[in-house]
Amino acid sequence: MIVITGASGMLGQLILKELLKSVPANELVAAVRSPQKVADFARLGVQVRQINYDRPDTLEAAFTDAEKVLLISGSEVGSRVPQHANVIDACKNTDVKLLAYTSLLQADSSPLPLAAEHQQTEILLQESGLPHVILRHGWYTENYTAGIAAALEYGVLMGCAGEGKIASATRADYATAAAVLLTSDRTDKVYELAGDEAYTLSEFAAELSRQSGKTVQYQNLSQDDYSRALQDAGLPQPIALMLAESDTGASKGGLFDDSKTLSQLIGRPSTSFSESIKASLTT
Repeated sequence: MIVITGASGMLGQLILKELLKSVPANELVAAVRSPQKVADFARLGVQVRQINYDRPDTLEAAFTDAEKVLLISGSEVGSRVPQHANVIDACKNTDVKLLAYTSLLQADSSPLPLAAEHQQTEILLQESGLPHVILRHGWYTENYTAGIAAALEYGVLMGCAGEGKIASATRADYATAAAVLLTSDRTDKVYELAGDEAYTLSEFAAELSRQSGKTVQYQNLSQDDYSRALQDAGLPQPIALMLAESDTGASKGGLFDDSKTLSQLIGRPSTSFSESIKASLTT
């Protein structure tokens, strides 16, 4: 039995879809806070179990008879370490044979403030004695393609990443990697996962201009100004600050990796940023 926590999220759903290609539906568990969000998977035969990261009893019930658990890092920044600790303890109490965790690229040395909770979770995993694998994810290309419509409307792509190289990949790429690892016998290894191709936001804007036929310039702002711009566009302050801080981290090399571990793991090249831009423009 393979349990996916946070299975109702964008990444979690993609991982379930990948696993369904090789694993019988009744051997998969979608562990979620809101079961109605995975009703489509339930109709396919996937087991759905309700969990709450803050309630250890729900976690132990969900992990009963599980061989492997994928802990998709929680979305509540600032609360994730105790929540992740609850998951780790529940896995120990239910004799889970493998716990996989979605961490952050180069979490042990990353300049991104987001890395702190991932670092602490990785330490808890190492101290737990559980067989585990750590999937350190780079940035999602969707973090930038989501802003294409606004960039085309105003002719400006804003950020504060300077000339930092970003080796992003799509959520689907990372989902495929998770499915590969969950259906293999690999344990106790850290995977630095990032796209094959790195780009600056200036290069992203130039490619968007080329494909769309509209001139888009990259405007590099200060972190504070970029955070305010994101809030003016409607993002909540904590999310805006997180994205701005991450761009600053990218300017320091925090989102770059050239190991090509991701493409080696999934057996194909990662999705290029130009392909992602093309897909965004045609949908």
